Amino acid sequence: MEDLYQLEKTFTKLNFAETPISKGEYEKCVFKNCNFFKGNLAEFIFIDCDFISCDLSMIEISSAAFNNAQFIDCKILGVHFETCNDFGFSVKFENCILDHSSFLGIKMNKTNFISCKMEEVDFAKSDLTNSVFTDCDLKRAMFNRTNLTKADLSTSYNFSIDPEINKIKRAKFSVNNLSGLLDKYEIVIKN
Repeated sequence: MEDLYQLEKTFTKLNFAETPISKGEYEKCVFKNCNFFKGNLAEFIFIDCDFISCDLSMIEISSAAFNNAQFIDCKILGVHFETCNDFGFSVKFENCILDHSSFLGIKMNKTNFISCKMEEVDFAKSDLTNSVFTDCDLKRAMFNRTNLTKADLSTSYNFSIDPEINKIKRAKFSVNNLSGLLDKYEIVIKN
């Protein structure tokens, strides 16, 4: 059976948990208020697609391609982005809940995370060069051998980043969140 090709289509309030989405390539499509919960998107291709107010929690995305995909107001719990096709991988997250998701070892230069809740997200071995974390909650997010060169975390909070095991050259932090770079020393910082 030939894979489906969809161009400039809008999918609204669909429950793909009940009726699975057809495998194929989706270009310039919009998914609004859709439920993908525990769905299988393995080997799907999404190019210039917007996911707005969708639940993508626990989806299977092995070998899926996300090229210039944008996620706005989405719930994306426990998703393993490292299983995606890394060719052309480009995403943006705005006002999303990404708790317990993983970006292990992914090259994500210039990725924007805006007003996201990212509790226990795994960024180990990721390349986040020039990425921007605007007003993000990074509570217990894992940074281990992560490249944060020129990344901007100046408005984010609750992170713990060890400068000795992560690349942070020319990364941006604010005076208010510098303690996140000193956590391992268990020192007390007072105003």
